[in-house]
Amino acid sequence: MRYLLKIKYDGSKFNGFQRLNNLPSVQKELEDALAKIYGEKILVKGAGRTDKGVHAYSQMVHFDTNKKLPKLNLKEAINSLVNPYLYVSEAKEVNEDFHARFNVKKKRYEYKINMGEYDPLKKDYYLQVNSNLDIDLMKKASKIFLGVHDFENFVSGQRKNYEAIIYKMDFKVTADTLIIGFEGKSFYRYMVRSLVGALLDIGKGKIAIEAVKNSLDKKSNQRFSVALPEGLYLVKIEY
Repeated sequence: MRYLLKIKYDGSKFNGFQRLNNLPSVQKELEDALAKIYGEKILVKGAGRTDKGVHAYSQMVHFDTNKKLPKLNLKEAINSLVNPYLYVSEAKEVNEDFHARFNVKKKRYEYKINMGEYDPLKKDYYLQVNSNLDIDLMKKASKIFLGVHDFENFVSGQRKNYEAIIYKMDFKVTADTLIIGFEGKSFYRYMVRSLVGALLDIGKGKIAIEAVKNSLDKKSNQRFSVALPEGLYLVKIEY
């Protein structure tokens, strides 16, 4: 039997999603709790691996077990055992050919930025820019990322294929807060943070839009700032 979990977590309390020895991770928390519930080793597979400090409103994971516990309320059982900074908001049985990662049609990430005065209460949840940005110029620059591109200069690590598609980007400004949204199918390691970093470099007047376009078009290998993880949120996954 295969089960799908919808989870949310505060990334500042974990060393990322992936299990790393005995360091606190989202995967470790879930697998340890499920092992207690089912009395056997359980492996969970996520829709993506968020880095240390990255948050999630709607991460999706699946796991398999041959044990059927008819009186079990799986959602409540897991939540009673895991770190309070992790929460299962939905748990259901799915077809055994369903895969939390490979069946993804679209993901939405949001990056939160504090442009106002430094706020220590936002330290783990916003990027603290604490200055004005040229948001109109950032919006103009964002259009070059839409569609299918080779994002090699905006990804960390080696891959066989760097091609990805971004369907939509949007900007929300409320008071001193800027939220940049990204919707696409595949996002590789540090990709969103690298795109945000490039946009921030433009918004601060450090680089020209043309420099980013040349890097995206592979006319240059120039790389730009990588935004810190604390402002990044995995918001939604569609199947």
